[in-house]
Amino acid sequence: MLFVWFFLGLVLLFVGGEFLVRGAVGLAHRFRIPPMVIGLTIVGFGTSTPELLVSLQAALGGVPDVAIGNVIGSNIANILLILGLSAVIAPVAAAFAPIRRDLAVMVGSTVLLWLIMLGGVISHLEGGLMLAALAAYLLISLSSGAHPPEEPAHEVASPWLATFAVIGGLAALMLGARFLVDSASEMARAVGVSEAVIGLTIVAIGTSLPELATSLIAALRGNSAIALGNVLGSNIFNILGILGLTAAIHPVPVDARFPAFDLPIALAAALAMVALSYLHDRVGRGAGAAFLAAYLGYTLWIGL
Repeated sequence: MLFVWFFLGLVLLFVGGEFLVRGAVGLAHRFRIPPMVIGLTIVGFGTSTPELLVSLQAALGGVPDVAIGNVIGSNIANILLILGLSAVIAPVAAAFAPIRRDLAVMVGSTVLLWLIMLGGVISHLEGGLMLAALAAYLLISLSSGAHPPEEPAHEVASPWLATFAVIGGLAALMLGARFLVDSASEMARAVGVSEAVIGLTIVAIGTSLPELATSLIAALRGNSAIALGNVLGSNIFNILGILGLTAAIHPVPVDARFPAFDLPIALAAALAMVALSYLHDRVGRGAGAAFLAAYLGYTLWIGL
């Protein structure tokens, strides 16, 4: 029965995230927001709603390892799995100059989280500071018009349908998050696998399905701005928004494995993305295949 609830949670997360993204992008298109900004904010943050709900539920439910593992695991999956798979389908343009600020914020937030985690707990104050940093980044991103206009990846016919999609998507995400956390925690205890590993792999991949679907659709349509912005925005929001809000509500104790092993992997993946952008202005098929191989190696290693 646990597997039924787990599968139902994944389905609700995927469907809810898809509806949320379609509705949000449809509304944003009416305000003529550039695609990269849509990818960084509406799509990137919208597809991270499952991670937000799962992490909040896990932290408040007394399983902080799932909350933290979900965020770090999702950030690793966003680059190595999602961006890697998107690049294998079609090389993802990633010119350094237009996204240097966003790359810097992604790397900087990862380093900030690592420093905070060394203290053994993410406190109320630190959570509040992370939320303030996210708010400042949002204001700067939304006020910037530096990105050239393109057609968005999704569009909803009317604002009424878009609003309905957003509300329905959020409702499905809330139910899916509850089913996923409860069933994953029980399965972890039943088979003797640590909740940290469950959070880093099964839950992280499950909550990353909306990002995966959005980026793959964008890659197939040749819209690099949405695919790239989705990954960047999601990784920034996962750290500053999700862990920031979770810690602001309830302090989150940190298992020593996260700053010692998993977070350095997330930082290395982020730096690899920066290097490809700076040196080649894109993530090509070869780099995408290397990302996928690295992700497979990581999941096999932590599963041992």
